[in-house]
Amino acid sequence: MTPKPTVVRRLMSYAMLYKMRIAAALLVLCCAVGAELAGPYIAKTIIDKHINSVQLPWYEGDVGQQVPEGLRTVELNGKRYSRADWLAADSSAGSSITSSAQWKEVRFMQLERGMYLINTMSRFDGSWSLAPDSSGLEGSQQVLVQVVREGAAPEIIPARRLSGAEVASLYRYDVGAVIRWLSLFVGLLVTASLLHYVQAFTLQSTALRIIQRMRMDLMRHIQRIPIRYFDSTPIGQVVSRIANDTEAIRDLFMSFMATFVVSTINIVGIYIALFLLDVRLALVTLVFIPLFAVVMVVHLKFSKKYVTVMRARLSDMNAMISESIAVMPILQAFRQEKARLDEFEELNEDRYRNNVKQFRVFSLSSRNFTGLIGALFTAGTIWYFGGQSLHTAISFGVFYAFIDYLGRFFQPIIGIFDQLMNAQRAIVSAEKVFHLLDLEGRELEDAVGVARPEGHVAFDNISFAYKEGEPVLRNITFEANKGETVALVGHTGSGKSSIMNLLLGFYEPTEGEIRIDGKSIAGMSKQQLRKHMGIVLQDPFLFAGDIKFNVSLHNKDIDESKVKQALVDVGAAGFIEKLPGGYDEPVVERGSTLSAGQRQLISFARALAFDPAILILDEATASIDSETEGLIQQALKVVSEGRTTFVIAHRLSTIREADLILVLHRGEIVERGNHEQLMQLQGRYYRMYQLQKGGEKSTANRAI
Repeated sequence: MTPKPTVVRRLMSYAMLYKMRIAAALLVLCCAVGAELAGPYIAKTIIDKHINSVQLPWYEGDVGQQVPEGLRTVELNGKRYSRADWLAADSSAGSSITSSAQWKEVRFMQLERGMYLINTMSRFDGSWSLAPDSSGLEGSQQVLVQVVREGAAPEIIPARRLSGAEVASLYRYDVGAVIRWLSLFVGLLVTASLLHYVQAFTLQSTALRIIQRMRMDLMRHIQRIPIRYFDSTPIGQVVSRIANDTEAIRDLFMSFMATFVVSTINIVGIYIALFLLDVRLALVTLVFIPLFAVVMVVHLKFSKKYVTVMRARLSDMNAMISESIAVMPILQAFRQEKARLDEFEELNEDRYRNNVKQFRVFSLSSRNFTGLIGALFTAGTIWYFGGQSLHTAISFGVFYAFIDYLGRFFQPIIGIFDQLMNAQRAIVSAEKVFHLLDLEGRELEDAVGVARPEGHVAFDNISFAYKEGEPVLRNITFEANKGETVALVGHTGSGKSSIMNLLLGFYEPTEGEIRIDGKSIAGMSKQQLRKHMGIVLQDPFLFAGDIKFNVSLHNKDIDESKVKQALVDVGAAGFIEKLPGGYDEPVVERGSTLSAGQRQLISFARALAFDPAILILDEATASIDSETEGLIQQALKVVSEGRTTFVIAHRLSTIREADLILVLHRGEIVERGNHEQLMQLQGRYYRMYQLQKGGEKSTANRAI
């Protein structure tokens, strides 16, 4: 036996149906992430190459000295200055100036809140700061600064403080470049925003398509599942699979998968940027990946059991709600509201407790843990590379960019943690959905062009059991010829409806064979079998819509004239034409605004409009009044001609004209014949008939 694919693989198989859309979205996402992550690198370039570049070596000369054409210089206080990187750009000019005795090396240093010119030193290493007392110098711009070198006493030297205009002149060649870099930065942010919109829209619309496909697969498969499954499964649970569980899976594709993909690409991009900035720092951050992976595994292990219980309780509550609404009149009539509420509260409380436990695990292992690790590592980075060693370890621009990328690194990790609960909920829901999809079912086949049968039906030694070892039918054998009416009577549980369920193909017999026109129905598709069958149930079901729709059910072969004729034939036209909307009168769910008899007449018209070769009436007159029953009996005399009709009835007066009456008792046919023959036999049928006619109580007891 081939093992079933894992839930994740099956979910991915759905995603692969739209792989081109997903690939396009991921490509756009990579571009968006690249544009977004360029921001700190641009900031680093602005800081190191333009803002902090003022502290590079400068060369000072007299204004009157000639300089090579095109070389950048700045004039301050009767002196001309050229920066080292400007000289490096013009190697011949740079070498001539740096080697000339008329030019000397100086520094512009940022000390506290001012910019100072130091031009009286030959060495500029060490730690520089303002002297404790710089008073007594001539001129308001003259100050004292001190330099501390390792193993030497502090030196006090004079310096000149620059005015704001002089500082601005030092940056005059950098302003244009900074504006261009900032324009690029803003442009990339706008581009990233547009690309994020495109990828988010594409990914989320694709997720909706995936769930739409999954829901259609579920609905399609539900129609292929044998009726036996629904006998033991609450309807609310099936509804929960299609509605709630697929919605949880939608969250997986729209939230977790999008977040996971976006976060993964962000993390990869951040690592690339970190390694470009500083390999040492980037290598240290690699420890985060296994650390967070371990925390995620622990989180998933402990919280899965709580999520499983939560989804199970939600399914149970949906089933209870569905059942309670369906039987609300019974609950209220027997004053069971309090008991039902207590049952629901118990389920709800159990779900709440498990939800709290799951949130406790989530709170300990997600955002708090990630935030703590991020804060500690950031603080450690600042401490290690800060202070005195900052300028010797890494440049300030690299340091700024690294801290920026580090802050961005933890955001996608937190995003993944935040979506883990949705992911677990979706995986549990997917397990339930795929369990339903894995149930054995029969493919729906096209029944177009299937020839209309004559209507000869034969049951040959049929036995059947809903549960193994508990047969409900034993050795059922009979024939119904074309145009005959066969009635099935018997007390509740005798097997009447089971015979019709077998004829309709809802179940397969345990033993024996059912034939229509001599052909076994076991070899027919269910659509072919039921195409020329009509059925009317004791509790007719009307769909939300109008009366015409409830007769035609969107069958293109049944036009408005056929709908009206069918309603006339069953005697329903009289009350329908008195309704405000007539044949277009809206019908609410289950037809609750119509009487039981009116609903039954519309159900009859539905069956007749489809012109079945085999008509099944399953206790169709059990819940209608005598006047309506008379209308139906009259209509049946017309429409049953030429059709094989099976009637399951408790009212024996409605089957007096039947060609064959089968009396069932405990799954066996104990009597057969027409009305007169069975009355002459004076057996079980006779006693049941007399009981309904008001026979003696002792006769009724013997019949039982």
